Amino acid sequence: MKTEGLIAATFGTFKEDGSLDLRIIPELVEKLISEGISGVFVCGTNGEGPNLTVEERMQVAEAYIAAVNKRITVWVHVGHTSITESRKLAKHAAEAGADAISSVAAFYFKPSNVQQLVNSMAMIAAAAPSLPFYYYHLPALTGVAMDMVEFLRLGEEAIPNLAGIKYTAHTQHEFQACLNYKDGKFDVLYGYDEMLLGALMVGAKAAIGSTYTFAAPLYLRMMEAFRAQQLEQARELQWQSVEMIRRFVRYSPIPAQRAITKMLGYDLGACRLPLEKLTDKEYEHLEEMLNEIQFFQTLEKCKRNNPQPAVH
Repeated sequence: MKTEGLIAATFGTFKEDGSLDLRIIPELVEKLISEGISGVFVCGTNGEGPNLTVEERMQVAEAYIAAVNKRITVWVHVGHTSITESRKLAKHAAEAGADAISSVAAFYFKPSNVQQLVNSMAMIAAAAPSLPFYYYHLPALTGVAMDMVEFLRLGEEAIPNLAGIKYTAHTQHEFQACLNYKDGKFDVLYGYDEMLLGALMVGAKAAIGSTYTFAAPLYLRMMEAFRAQQLEQARELQWQSVEMIRRFVRYSPIPAQRAITKMLGYDLGACRLPLEKLTDKEYEHLEEMLNEIQFFQTLEKCKRNNPQPAVH
C-alpha cells in the first residue's frame, strides 16, 4: 500500500539544559492530526536524532507511538554510524509499535558502492522484518550520492521488507525514475518541501518534510489545488513556501524552524550543541521577515479553507 499525504519530520523537544522534554509531544501530535498530517517521522535530521543517545531515541519513539495511538502512522528513523546500534533501534521500533522504519547511509565510514549500501541497509532492515523499511536518501548531509534506481534493483532481492525511499535530493529526474521503477513497485516519498509541486508534477503522492510540522495547511492546500488542476494557485502557494524557506535559511535551518514553531504557539525548548537556538534579536528579525510576506496570514487562510480531517 502506497503512502499518501504529508509526513511531518518533527523536531526534537528539549529542556533548557539540553535534556529531553517529552511533555509537549502529545500536544504537538494533536496539532498535526487536526491539520491533516498523515504521519510523523521521528528522530531524523530535524529531530536531531544524531544528537541523541540510543536510549533517548527509544524514549522519543515510544512517546510518539503512545501519543499517536494508531491514528496516523509513526515512522522511526534508526540510522546511526554503527549498524549494530541501528539494529537495536530497528528492533525496538518494531516492539514499540512503530509503523515503519528508515535509515540514512553510514555517514562516517561510508559505503563506496551501491552493493555496500544495500548490504548495510539489509543488515538494519533484518532486525525488524515485520516493518516496512525505507532507505533515507540524503546525500547533502551523508555525502553518499549513489544511483537510487540501482539501489532498488539490488535492494528488492536483498531486503525482503524494502518498501521504498525517503528521497531528499534535488535530482527530480532520478526521483521520477524511482517512482516508475517496475511500474511503481516502491513507495517513494519526496523530501524537499520547497520543490514539492515539481515532485507532484512527476507523480509524487506523498512527502516527508520539516516545514510540514508548522506549515502543513499551506502544503495541503497546494496539493488540493494541484489535484483540482488549479495550477496558478498551486504555483502561488509553492512560491509562498519558497519565500518562507529563503528567509529562515538565513539562519541555521533547524533552530530557525523551531523558532517559527514557537511563533505559532509551540515552544520546543533549546537545541543541542553544536546547534543553538536563535537569539532574541534573530528571532525578532525572522518574525519580521515572515510578516513581510504575510506568511502567518496565508497559513491561517489555508487552514480555514482546507477540508477538516476525519475524526479517528
